[in-house]
Amino acid sequence: MAQAIAAQARPESFAGLAENVSPAVVNITTSTVVAANNNTMPMVPEGSPFEDFFREFRDRGNNQGRPRRTSALGSGFVISEDGYIVTNNHVIERADEIIIEFYEGGELEAEVIGTDPKTDIALLKVEADEALPFVSFGDSDTARVGDWVMAMGNPLGQGFSVSAGIVSARNRALSGTYDDYIQTDAAINRGNSGGPLFNMDSEVVGVNTAILSPNGGSIGIGFSMASNVVTRVVDQLKEYGETRRGWLGVHIQNVSDDVAEAIGLDEANGALVTDVPEGPASEAGMKAGDVILSFDGKDVADTRELVRRVGNAQVGKTVRIVVFRDGETQTLKVTLGRREEAEGAVPAAQPGGGVDGDAVEGVVMGMTLTPVTDELREQLELDAKSEGLVVTDVDPLSEAHEKGMRAGDVITEAGQQQVMTLAALEDRFEEAREAGRKSILLLVRRAGEPRFVALSLEETTED
Repeated sequence: MAQAIAAQARPESFAGLAENVSPAVVNITTSTVVAANNNTMPMVPEGSPFEDFFREFRDRGNNQGRPRRTSALGSGFVISEDGYIVTNNHVIERADEIIIEFYEGGELEAEVIGTDPKTDIALLKVEADEALPFVSFGDSDTARVGDWVMAMGNPLGQGFSVSAGIVSARNRALSGTYDDYIQTDAAINRGNSGGPLFNMDSEVVGVNTAILSPNGGSIGIGFSMASNVVTRVVDQLKEYGETRRGWLGVHIQNVSDDVAEAIGLDEANGALVTDVPEGPASEAGMKAGDVILSFDGKDVADTRELVRRVGNAQVGKTVRIVVFRDGETQTLKVTLGRREEAEGAVPAAQPGGGVDGDAVEGVVMGMTLTPVTDELREQLELDAKSEGLVVTDVDPLSEAHEKGMRAGDVITEAGQQQVMTLAALEDRFEEAREAGRKSILLLVRRAGEPRFVALSLEETTED
């Protein structure tokens, strides 16, 4: 019975789907002028009789230093009858000329409306004498693991081609901040980049972007950027020619089980704030050590979810953010900034007020610690206002080493309170023990970048 049901679920053919959507799928050819390298010379002694020979040989090889034109191939698809086309940014990046080849014949030159390297999406436009066949986006959130999908494009420059498979996995992340890939075993090869991934309703649920392969060819692990990400990017590129993402202005990390225990949080959910540079969150009163549990009325599971929701939020919108602080929740109102304008923002400096000259060294939880001094600031290239305890050595058998603590790290807070001396650190340990904590949360900076580390209070402490 189960086999009969499975047989019925399998489509007899993809021919009807392919015939329906093919006219909207395009091949993309780009060309780029590359300047000749006139400086490449073998290593010969200056004044050598071979110097002129090699220079002449080089000049003949690159046509006397003339620029040369290179070309590349990719795929795309038309999303409106007036000629808007979606593809990957890496397909058209740095191109001087972009030619669109249509399924039913004919070519048109395209202009770039806008690009988004973060999601690898580009929006193009062609001017045609008549309405163009186009396809529509579907809701990628409804795509289930096991659903049939079909990829179309121009693999390896062979022309229009169709491959079919299933959704193998959802919500894959590769390397980008806003990654949300659909993984599929439909064959995707070089040249398929920018082409559409269709569901069985002729809707685009993904843009074919990348493959995982040891040999450069398809091994059944392909990735398509989810359509719900793409549509938001396309809408902004069409309206503004660029993206406009929301910006909160915090550094964050995931909440681990030991971090949750150290701060008294019931479950390891949310995004732990490690630093609050000048920006929207700082103006709203958010602090390092806060755990963001809810953003704009929706629970936050982890940092990836928070980043995506903030990025998708409207610039200038005032949102309610629920944070966990000092054992209870608080609601902050934050007016979001624009991510693109804040890309070069420098994090706020760590507050000063230290005790230079107190250079008492001690071993705590397997870490050799000493207060920050002017000499250490210079050696470690720390900010002039940096305060805290510098880790000068870490026992390789200690929990601290296991949690990633290394020489050169600077502990600035313990138990969400600033520490600048060993005595202050010991006080924070004692307070945590009295509160029944099994671990304590340390705020650690390495090369200026902050992160939280939770260490067990059961470790022995030595003077």
